Amino acid sequence: MACCNNNKANNSIECTVTECKYHCGDANYCSLNSIKVGTHEANPTMPECTDCQSFMKK
Repeated sequence: MACCNNNKANNSIECTVTECKYHCGDANYCSLNSIKVGTHEANPTMPECTDCQSFMKK
């Protein structure tokens, strides 16, 4: 599966953030081999407390 940025979709990383440079425009996947997940909270308790720290704006 190809991506718009000439990289292959990583079927292990689903992503719907179309504003990210690494999002595959033709599918809801990331093109990176791996991503870094972090938090902006001192004590995260919900998924909304986590962030993809690999995000790069298009």
